[in-house]
Amino acid sequence: MVIELMKSHASVRDYKEKQLTREEVSELVEAAQHAATSHFVQAYSIVWVTDPEKRKKLGELSKNPKQMEGAGAVFLMCADYNRLKHAGEMQNQSIVFDQAENLIVAVTDVGLMAQNLALAAESKGYGICYIGGVRNDMQAISDLVGLPEGVFPVYGLTVGVPNEANEVKPRLPVEAILHENEYDEAKYETLLPEYDQTLKNYYASRGSNQKSATWSEQMATFLRKPRREDIREVVAKKGYLFK
Repeated sequence: MVIELMKSHASVRDYKEKQLTREEVSELVEAAQHAATSHFVQAYSIVWVTDPEKRKKLGELSKNPKQMEGAGAVFLMCADYNRLKHAGEMQNQSIVFDQAENLIVAVTDVGLMAQNLALAAESKGYGICYIGGVRNDMQAISDLVGLPEGVFPVYGLTVGVPNEANEVKPRLPVEAILHENEYDEAKYETLLPEYDQTLKNYYASRGSNQKSATWSEQMATFLRKPRREDIREVVAKKGYLFK
């Protein structure tokens, strides 16, 4: 059942040596393409990184060497208005994509397509992991795989045969995310402490990498200062000017 598959997701960071074939990758990507896309622009591209040296360098730049070198397939999930520029030129038109709206559309398109790919992979028994670390050095990674104007990496996605099964990490309760008619922040006073305890119990009892931590502690630490402050400059160089 699809819903049960979705609820069983856990990130996989350790894979067996098996590499995905071209046929397997094509099947996953074709399924991914059937995600919803704003106004049918399909403002995304995938770079499948198979070259060992490029994968090694990608691991260094993203600070995820084990994932990038050990996965069965490594994908760079990219926002892409370059292809749309070519479509415009076919009609003797110059397209505009330097507004903030275009950036939102492209990133949303990438996210929907990537999640379709992830779900398709998991339906085949593969494990997956998103790699936000590709934003650690977006310009160098863009140069590594030759991304032109209008194209930038949003995240990586690794796929492969899991070396071990990971336990499912408990999410926030539905009540914390679902608001009816109006946004209700008052309920966080009760729900967040309860969720902190749920996650603390999970970390203490899981099979490996046990620790003592709560969700609010982790989020406060993670978000207490700016991160990846060069991103605005990099995407601006790609033509996304936030107009």
